[in-house]
Amino acid sequence: MLKKLSKCIREFKKLSIVTLILMVAEAIIETLIPFITADLVNSVKEDAGISSVFITGLILAAMAAASLFCGGMAGYTSAKAAAGFAKNLRSDVFKKVQSFDFKNIDGFSSSSLVTRLTTDVGHLQMSYMMIIRTAVRSPLMLIFSTVMAYLMGGILSAAFVLVIPILAFGLLLIGRKAMPAFRGVFKKYDKLNESIEENVRAMRVVKGFSREEYEKRKFEKASDEIQNDFLKAERIVALNSPLMNFCMYFIMVVVLLAGSMIAVTNKGVGFDVGQLSSMIIYGTQILMSLMMLSMIYVMLTMSLESAKRICQVLDETPHLTNCPDPVKVIPDGSVEFKNVSFKYSDDAKLYALEKLDLKIASGMTVGILGSTGSGKSSLCQLIPRLYDVTEGQVLVGGRDVRDYDLEALRGEVAMVLQKNLLFSGTIAENLRWGNESATDEELREACRSSCADEFIESFPDKYQTHITQGGTNVSGGQKQRLCIARALLKKPKILILDDSTSAVDTKTDAMIRDAFKKYIPSTTKIIIAQRVASVMDADMIVVMDKCRAAAVGTHDELINTCDIYRDIYLQQTKGGEKDE
Repeated sequence: MLKKLSKCIREFKKLSIVTLILMVAEAIIETLIPFITADLVNSVKEDAGISSVFITGLILAAMAAASLFCGGMAGYTSAKAAAGFAKNLRSDVFKKVQSFDFKNIDGFSSSSLVTRLTTDVGHLQMSYMMIIRTAVRSPLMLIFSTVMAYLMGGILSAAFVLVIPILAFGLLLIGRKAMPAFRGVFKKYDKLNESIEENVRAMRVVKGFSREEYEKRKFEKASDEIQNDFLKAERIVALNSPLMNFCMYFIMVVVLLAGSMIAVTNKGVGFDVGQLSSMIIYGTQILMSLMMLSMIYVMLTMSLESAKRICQVLDETPHLTNCPDPVKVIPDGSVEFKNVSFKYSDDAKLYALEKLDLKIASGMTVGILGSTGSGKSSLCQLIPRLYDVTEGQVLVGGRDVRDYDLEALRGEVAMVLQKNLLFSGTIAENLRWGNESATDEELREACRSSCADEFIESFPDKYQTHITQGGTNVSGGQKQRLCIARALLKKPKILILDDSTSAVDTKTDAMIRDAFKKYIPSTTKIIIAQRVASVMDADMIVVMDKCRAAAVGTHDELINTCDIYRDIYLQQTKGGEKDE
């Protein structure tokens, strides 16, 4: 885990090393200052000249300035290195998520991924800054101060030997008790983010059902659970302070009493006021170092869980990868399913598709009808290899889709979903997702083909009209037409419309399908629909039932041979569904 995370340091390695050097220098200077101070106190007591005192004072001032410089510079370099580490880590996690296929995404909730990219990365950023700064300074200060205390105080330093194990044991116990509480917080952060995400996305539903109070209670419950977990952990961690104060005052009392008695008894021979003052300072340094180490321990305890969660994402292996020598050119838009069976996970008991055989020639228009859950969308998701088949083969251009380069394959397949998303930005920016180099005229041509130009031209800013996140400031039908235009700009070899005209009227639907013949005549068009009218003029219609292709043929053929198709047709044309 540490090896994987350390790869994210990259260009900030030099800054990290500089921070370590500065921390070593500061620790050495800080432990030498009490030694010089003791010499100054003893010199003053022995009636040293003003020049000697002045020189020693200058040395102390220079050392203090050097220590301040090292500490200040280390603060700057450590903050910059930690921020850079977090930037690289966040970038690596985001890039990893972009490489996921649908099967990987199914294993993580979106709220959990957001928490990992924000809260968890933030914890690791703070931990890294502490590791290269405080976690270096504190152990060095502890070691150097203990050695200097022994050199200055001799047997008196035995007081530290008694206190250090007690304090270390207490801090370790506190950290172990606090760890489970901190660990439980992160899963509750996921729930909190999930509550926020669902509420924002479903705001219209929430208001439509007057469920604002219910959503408030749900959010407050998730927020209260996080608060309670943090309170529990912080109560345990708060014991650091009284334990620290007890040890500090114990050291002071022992050093002052025993040191004073030794100094008076020996009349300053071998142990004097200077040594006594330095022992108090070294004692404070030792205890402060231990306290900082306890804080580091608690922070690392919190960050360990964050590190595990981030490494879960980084360790996730995409199920769909390129073969060793992938083909990057798709010759045409022909599609063939050979004895295809598919289920969404290895543990699933039911298949989404079973024993499917289907052949589609390049340039054909194919309609797919069927009830909910019959496998229509599953069939189409196998073509751009969003999932891999469980059994059988899917061929595009005469080759197994697993032989193609994933980017090349998906670049030649355009999908328009019923609930396709628009991104925040202008209409033109959204359309250029299909072709980033498309000219303004090409945008207008694609929009005319999708019947989107009529409402775009009615906007004051036309193609520069700003679209809010998710496309909430346009209607469902407008959103679908913009998504169709975006797909048309790719001029793909295969176009898949997954019930993507459900929100437009039948007249507009017919106009869009008629425009396809002129705009993309050689493209294979696969149309999933609920309305027979949307697929009646297709070259071939596939009727899906119970995860199988129940019938294949033209409209006229299926009317005579397929009971399912005939029932749907009669229901929709004779008093069943009325089109808008």
